[in-house]
Amino acid sequence: MKVRTVTALLLLTLLAAGRAFAQEEPVREQYVYVLRLTPEFHEKAAWTDTQNAVVARHFERLAQAARAGQVILAGRTKEALDQTFGLVIFEAASEAEAREFMLSDPAVVAQLMTATLHPYAVALQRE
Repeated sequence: MKVRTVTALLLLTLLAAGRAFAQEEPVREQYVYVLRLTPEFHEKAAWTDTQNAVVARHFERLAQAARAGQVILAGRTKEALDQTFGLVIFEAASEAEAREFMLSDPAVVAQLMTATLHPYAVALQRE
């Protein structure tokens, strides 16, 4: 009787572990996209309310993605407009999904910024 009980408990444990494993989130890869202003917006005088609204939508989209756990880090350098660049480090299930996320950035859609995608791996992160 003890052997049956132990066997039944072992089977139940294995089944529960299998279900938990099957329900785990898929592995998400990390990517970075680098943003640069298009040349016509290197001078502050070229900026209108339209470009400022695009940047606001760009920022809010990244903030929402950060709250959802997709964006790990986003920011820009503090240099002259013709020198500055932005980085968005984020997770996606595939390169195609990462590319779609990058290309749907409001600043890229509006052609205010160009973007290049790179596979990435965060090695260290402040706790």
